[in-house]
Amino acid sequence: MSLSLDKAFGILPAAVNLKARRAELLASNLANVDTPNYKSRDFDFSKTLAELEGQGSGLELARTRANHLTPKGSASAEEPELLYRIPAQPSLDGNTVDPQLERAAFAENTIHYQSTLEFLNRRVSGIRAALRKE
Repeated sequence: MSLSLDKAFGILPAAVNLKARRAELLASNLANVDTPNYKSRDFDFSKTLAELEGQGSGLELARTRANHLTPKGSASAEEPELLYRIPAQPSLDGNTVDPQLERAAFAENTIHYQSTLEFLNRRVSGIRAALRKE
């Protein structure tokens, strides 16, 4: 019987990578809270994860050669499609970072990141236990 780690882990490794990337992005937004004309960035986690799973709403394009370019708007775990946040109350200096919103998003992302790591850890523990029994 063969063991496929991709099937065993599912989408969890990609979710961990996306959550880590989002944490970097939110931290960058918080670091630039006082930078004039800085535009707050984020990405749609659910949409990006669905695209990585292959369940996205877009059409899949076949790449016949390895050196073909990826289509615009296609997401990857390393670089998801970044969007600008629309500020509730823009500042006079053009900065669109809302510190309270960014802190809340960062805290929520951290909790999701830790829970995803816990799910992945339990999956690894389950595989390890199954391998020891055989």
